[in-house]
Amino acid sequence: MSDHIHKLHNKSLLLYHLVCPIKYRRSVLTAQVNSSIVLTCSEIETRYDIYFIEIGLNDNHIHFLVQSVPIYSPKQIVQTVKSILVREVFRLHPEVKEQLWGGQFWSDGYYVNTVGQYANEEVIRNYLKNQGKQKEYKQIHSNQLRLF
Repeated sequence: MSDHIHKLHNKSLLLYHLVCPIKYRRSVLTAQVNSSIVLTCSEIETRYDIYFIEIGLNDNHIHFLVQSVPIYSPKQIVQTVKSILVREVFRLHPEVKEQLWGGQFWSDGYYVNTVGQYANEEVIRNYLKNQGKQKEYKQIHSNQLRLF
């Protein structure tokens, strides 16, 4: 299980599941490339508050379970990881760049999902409904909110 990250004024436990596909879904992840990716991820951890809990390497896409801090949005995490990994893979393995048309390693898109360690949506909803010992709970939905 992941531990909380303690900073000067906050404590957080933010986990994300990221999936980054290789451009054209090409199978370029050899054992040597995989080793370089894992090593580069450990170097990213030393420079950024992005920690790799698990890395799943497939032939044409990579799964990451990462933990980070609130200062980074999921998009910033993906951009940081993808940009540093591609630079290092192309530097260490120029043959990979030759296998990809146009010299791009990643597809433009990605998948990101939050991972809850303690609860899911239903548990949080029930927790909020039971606040205040059931005295009064006013449920507000986003479609009922009006901006003036």
